[in-house]
Amino acid sequence: MKTNEKNNTKKNSAPIFWGIILGAYLLGSAIFALCFNVNEIYRTTLVRQFGETVRVVDQPGIYFTNPIQDEISIYTGERMYDVPTTNVTTSDKKTMEADAYVTWKITNPQIYYRQLSSVEAATGRLSSNVYSSMKRIISSTKQENVIAGKDGSLASSILNSITNLSNYGITITSFDIKGLDLPDENKESVYERMISERKAIAAKETAAGEKILAEAIAATDKTVRETKSNAELEAAAIDADAETQYYEILRQAYASTPEKEEFYKYWLGLESLRESLKNGGTIQITENDPLYQILINANN
Repeated sequence: MKTNEKNNTKKNSAPIFWGIILGAYLLGSAIFALCFNVNEIYRTTLVRQFGETVRVVDQPGIYFTNPIQDEISIYTGERMYDVPTTNVTTSDKKTMEADAYVTWKITNPQIYYRQLSSVEAATGRLSSNVYSSMKRIISSTKQENVIAGKDGSLASSILNSITNLSNYGITITSFDIKGLDLPDENKESVYERMISERKAIAAKETAAGEKILAEAIAATDKTVRETKSNAELEAAAIDADAETQYYEILRQAYASTPEKEEFYKYWLGLESLRESLKNGGTIQITENDPLYQILINANN
């Protein structure tokens, strides 16, 4: 009888024992969860007690915490903020639409939490500062230089002019302009002006080309005339020299005997008469002229 009672007591105490073990485990897990926390990479945890920061955990890993303290985890990695597209006016009074973005990060979590405490407040501060810098730089720059600044020089100038935000615990790491465009209402007039300017340039270049062509044609015609004139003079000189040589050869050929020389004078006189009367008209000769003797002899 007593043996049965002992066995029943053991059977009834076993669940209680395991219940105590389970309870102790759960209690230990709860205490561990309350007393230990994990700080992730690119995050900083502010440990606060009674509204004051008593500890800053900025290294990743497990750290001990007091259950009565609060932990505020803040992401300190790089973030991107897309600045709303806005209208800006250049120094020559041209309106443009600027689309830009900035990258930033929290570099002092304590100041950030005390001054801003939220990403929305931080981006609001960023937007205000970035817009002011864009407006200040672009308003002092001509439109053509703004467009030329797309190579990065304009973005660099704006980044350097953005107000230091260290008083808010944040730092801007980069700034870039995604696009610079004209407002829709201005595009048509700008395109028309560009077309007009291109037409004016084309007309100017065409006129210059026609002038060069006319000068080239005139120079070529002058060269042709001079070349032709020189050639004609040279040809006349050659003809005259040839004719002189021809008559000299004849003279030498007919001067070997008195009869030949007389014949040569007779033939030369006829040639002179033919040349004189080639274009018509009359010629007066005297009795002493060799031609007179030739003609008299010819009639006889």
